[in-house]
Amino acid sequence: MRTHSLRRLWLVLALVLAASFGTLGLLGREIHRQAPPVPAAVVSADGQMLYSKADIDTGRQVYQSMGGQQLGSIWGHGAYLAPDWSADWLHREATALLDIWAARDYGAAAFDALDAERQAPLKARLKAEMRANSYDPASGVVTVSADRARAIRAVARHYEQLFGDAAALEDLRTDYAIPDDAIPDPAHRRALAAFFQWAAWATTTERPGEDVTYTANWPHEELVGNVPSTPTVVWSVASVVLLIAGIGALAWWHSGRREEAAPTPPAADPLGGLQATPSMKATAKYFWTVIALFGAQIALGATTAHYAVEGHDFYGIPLADILPYAVTRTWHTQLAVFWIATAWLATGLYLAPVLGGREPRFQRLGVDLLYAALLLVVVGSMAGEWLGVQQVFDLDTNFWIGHQGWEYVDLGRVWQIALFAGLMLWLVLVGRGLWPALSRKGEQQPLIVMLFLSTVAIGLFYGAGLTWGQHTSLSMIEYWRWWVVHLWVEGFFEVFATAAIALLTVRLGLVRARSANHAVLFATVVFLTGGVLGTLHHLYFSGTTTAVVAVGAMFSALEVVPLALIGHEAYETYRMSKAAPWVQTYKWPILFFVGVAFWNLVGAGMFGFLINPPISLYYVQGLNLTATHGHAALFGVYGLLGIGLMLFCLRGLFAREAWSDRPLKWAFWLLNAGLAMMVTMSLFPVGALQAWASVAHGLWYARSAEFLQQPLIHTLVWLRVPGDIVFSVGALCLAGFAVRLVLAGRARRRATAPAASALPAE
Repeated sequence: MRTHSLRRLWLVLALVLAASFGTLGLLGREIHRQAPPVPAAVVSADGQMLYSKADIDTGRQVYQSMGGQQLGSIWGHGAYLAPDWSADWLHREATALLDIWAARDYGAAAFDALDAERQAPLKARLKAEMRANSYDPASGVVTVSADRARAIRAVARHYEQLFGDAAALEDLRTDYAIPDDAIPDPAHRRALAAFFQWAAWATTTERPGEDVTYTANWPHEELVGNVPSTPTVVWSVASVVLLIAGIGALAWWHSGRREEAAPTPPAADPLGGLQATPSMKATAKYFWTVIALFGAQIALGATTAHYAVEGHDFYGIPLADILPYAVTRTWHTQLAVFWIATAWLATGLYLAPVLGGREPRFQRLGVDLLYAALLLVVVGSMAGEWLGVQQVFDLDTNFWIGHQGWEYVDLGRVWQIALFAGLMLWLVLVGRGLWPALSRKGEQQPLIVMLFLSTVAIGLFYGAGLTWGQHTSLSMIEYWRWWVVHLWVEGFFEVFATAAIALLTVRLGLVRARSANHAVLFATVVFLTGGVLGTLHHLYFSGTTTAVVAVGAMFSALEVVPLALIGHEAYETYRMSKAAPWVQTYKWPILFFVGVAFWNLVGAGMFGFLINPPISLYYVQGLNLTATHGHAALFGVYGLLGIGLMLFCLRGLFAREAWSDRPLKWAFWLLNAGLAMMVTMSLFPVGALQAWASVAHGLWYARSAEFLQQPLIHTLVWLRVPGDIVFSVGALCLAGFAVRLVLAGRARRRATAPAASALPAE
């Protein structure tokens, strides 16, 4: 009966994946077809050309080279300190056009000087002009009125001066953390303005035959009639209804399920006598690198946050002359992915010989080569990104070895290819280690198969980051970028971790293999049912169509459903730590997994669903509520998961006498407390105030220097410091624990260890 049930789950998983990726592919084709057009030329009604397609394309390359999404954002995707350039341009162009009309029609100094009666017809005229789609598909030309052309030129001058060294905008550059003369070439500054104008044009221009813009009326800007569309509201309500129904269905299923009694744990640790193979020992340096990168990421995060109050300085030191905001934020976000992924990759390399039962030939050599390759990618990509932001490279070279400008996949294409090659090597190393277990029948085989399949997915899905080129449409870049960020990091790595933890607990005799097989398969089915198509919630306003809003809203709601039972999962995980006296040696790795369950509920569940429905994200995309979710989920879930897996592996690499629980206890509580303080004392309050401002006045205002440089916001930014300090001390405790292990030396084979515990070599 159990076998038939397991086969059904495999079948359901296959159907879910086929249907989900089939739908995702079809919608990707639709996104490609319906992406906002890049015009061959933008011309005024009197025939003067403002910008060409080449200007817009070059401008996007300039934007990428200066840090791209790490310095402000476009369509809500990117950093939070400088403005969203599409929303900022839109508001500046709208007000400039209103001022032109107010001066000519009424002799007023500015539109704001008019009374409401005189403002009304100008507002109506503005909506009609800005929302009208004058793009001619035959010629590829966008035509604007002479007045609008004048407004465009005025806004362009502002940006050309902002990214130059105009003294009049020095204070604004400081508020935005933009270096003086960030783009030295005047032609590049002009091209950058062309790209910003096109991005803003897409946000306010209605699709042919529809009453919504290319970005579904995003951003909120009532001057031009950008308010939530009907689908945005309707599908938000539907997603909440589906969430409630999904939670009810899961609770009904759980209440009718018979819990299988936990097995009687062994009298002694089943892994206590395991002797590490040469390749397993070689993974230790991966874990030391994880801790080093984690520490560097924390330091860069504190620096990046501080730029919000001093702009170019770090406590009076002109640090931005060497490490500008775009660089520190790039490295901060990229190192988060690097150290978490390294922890998980090393776990796979450690577990492969354990599960396979033997050490493949040259496995250690492969592990060492992969480590060297990973170091090359980390150091090379960081150096390239710094040189790119410093404008050392030409635009084409920057794409290949500099800064691509897309958040979380900023590294140049050469480094991307090298990372993909490294992942292929990792796939081979893990696969050859697991192969004996994959071909051997047994109760644990389904879990090992799941671990291997997730390994294959991790290796292959990073390839999505290689699908775009220098001139691919922005909508399609966002589509593929979120394949990497959502499906690669948040999707298949989580499946890998779930299978790895299940195998460890089964090997320890704390869970029955049959129960673990069904639990992992069922969890994977539920998770990926919402997780794959839930990717689309990142793309609501990225030049996509209503179908993306509908599917993304419904399936992102399903992502939250499994979290309804997270308390039960946390309790069961915690109970394992008390199953037998010897299990106490794994207490803190297990408690890190309990922490994962907590932050899964809070960071991914509560803060995630706070921003996921279309109507919510319409107002808060690109605000600090997104950062609240990002910090709580990325470290709280994936970071703690990586640390927990690392500790399990280190348990087998070092002598029990060298192990000290005290620094781990402090690390666990301080890391969790510091993260909670960061979120509740700084990130969430700032995000909530921004959300209010966005609803009341528009996204441009919530991201403006006028709003972000208020004393209250500065105070809330400073209130992040206590959390940063507590969090940093927790990381130091983790580093201190690692130093103790290193000083104690590697574990030696114990005289009492059974000979059978040694793994044979090929």
